[in-house]
Amino acid sequence: MTATPPNTPHSTDAPSAHAQPSRTQPRAPAASGGPRGLRLASMTSLLALIALSLAWELWLAPLRPGGSWLVLKALLLLLPLRGVLRGNLYTLQWSSMFILLFLAEGVVRGMTDTGASASLAWIETALSLIFFFSTIFYLRPFKRAAKARAAGPR
Repeated sequence: MTATPPNTPHSTDAPSAHAQPSRTQPRAPAASGGPRGLRLASMTSLLALIALSLAWELWLAPLRPGGSWLVLKALLLLLPLRGVLRGNLYTLQWSSMFILLFLAEGVVRGMTDTGASASLAWIETALSLIFFFSTIFYLRPFKRAAKARAAGPR
């Protein structure tokens, strides 16, 4: 578990001889790393993964000429799409674990395939990682708030 820095810096009225000058941490703008940005990254990476799966198995580098049945894996990615687009927390939770199947496929095919298929597999791996981490970091404040409510005042 990581500790978050307090909102107000710790200060004393009389600085001691051993006190170091206070350093303020620069903060990223809310638009680039805030919840909206993370949710947008989740949605975009899922949509890109669907498009990549379709293009990969139909046109770019199918296992068999003319396309392969692996194109059906894109249908699996449609399962969480509605909930991810709506920001449903439950869907985001289970889809963050579900996407690991595509991460595993990307790593395996990236290491075993050759040519364009290997490159597409590494792109699938990257998109899966983007979805996973952006979803996890988007959900983190909601999970903390739920734990705080569950603990309640004692």
